[in-house]
Amino acid sequence: MASRRNYNQNCPIARGLDVLGERWTLLILRELVGGARRYGDLRDALPGIATNLLAERLKELQEAGLVDRTDLPAPIGRTVYTLSDMGWQRVLPVLRSVALFGLDRLDPIGDGPASPLNGFLAGFLLGFDSGGAAGLEATIRIEIDGRRFEFAVTQGRLAGARGEPAVTIIASAVDLVTARLGSSDAKRRAALRRVTFDGEPETVEAVRQAFALRA
Repeated sequence: MASRRNYNQNCPIARGLDVLGERWTLLILRELVGGARRYGDLRDALPGIATNLLAERLKELQEAGLVDRTDLPAPIGRTVYTLSDMGWQRVLPVLRSVALFGLDRLDPIGDGPASPLNGFLAGFLLGFDSGGAAGLEATIRIEIDGRRFEFAVTQGRLAGARGEPAVTIIASAVDLVTARLGSSDAKRRAALRRVTFDGEPETVEAVRQAFALRA
């Protein structure tokens, strides 16, 4: 087992990198932003990661208090990993900053294929505005090309899902990305019109405002 990197510097950036700077760590956390994931789900989503390395990284993240492991009872009988509440509070801003830094380095998506995760991150999560989310307390479910993402908005921040969703959104990854990053107003508006929102009108409008998804 490879030893962990430690910069041995009493600096907040170095201390943060002692936890988050290992290879694959941020990508594992990226996967968990979308909700609970099984070990096999993570392995499939991260081609190239060795099985023992994934297990090691998950253990490190649990020890750091950023990831929770839950053994679900029968008849489900499986182990799932989720971001802890500390993970949502401390890690999500880091992931958003890295994603914003890399956004203009994405290959053009246009009308071609886009992964559900890209749709969720680039098309939805990066538009979150804590100021615009004031007063919104809701769990949100997003169905993107067959993959489900769930999380909550509470006290002006994002958190793990809490109970049944108040708003369900159904969209393709391409439409979500185009609604956010389309090359013209017309393309962005047309893509957003194809995104469906289901829930109480006031809550739907609050979600649209919080994520800048108004037509």
